[in-house]
Amino acid sequence: MKLIAVISDTHHTLDKRIYKHLKNCDEIWHAGDIGSIEIIDELKTITKVRAVTGNIDNNILRSSLKEIELFRCEQVKVMITHIGGYPGRYAKGIKERLIEYEPDLFICGHSHILKVMYDKKLKIMHMNPGAIGDFGVHKVKTILKFSIVNKEIKDLKVIEIPRK
Repeated sequence: MKLIAVISDTHHTLDKRIYKHLKNCDEIWHAGDIGSIEIIDELKTITKVRAVTGNIDNNILRSSLKEIELFRCEQVKVMITHIGGYPGRYAKGIKERLIEYEPDLFICGHSHILKVMYDKKLKIMHMNPGAIGDFGVHKVKTILKFSIVNKEIKDLKVIEIPRK
């Protein structure tokens, strides 16, 4: 079993109020628009981090992270990218990658809108954790947390943190 926290769109800011929600996780997955390598370094002091670059990320982040991460967690095939869209409205080129890789779980960020939905056509669970930074249209900072047990995604929780 793995306990996962998914965040996105920190935009150079790591709110100290999120630490208590991350400290017991086995992994933190960041879906891009990180802002600086220091954010990743700070998250790594908590636990293992998997992250992708976003459209605001600089060359330092782009040289150390990928645009798309493909991996297995337990028995779940995962694909993470920043600009991904959602079922029925995937970003350019994403649907083809989803068909090619056949993930069980697809995670993206960018919209700052928390969204969890199942793509019945492609048989993929889609998650967008919203945004956790101080920049953007979102009114509330959000984190997704869940467990992965073998091939099951369980105990999904949405954590909301008011913006200052």
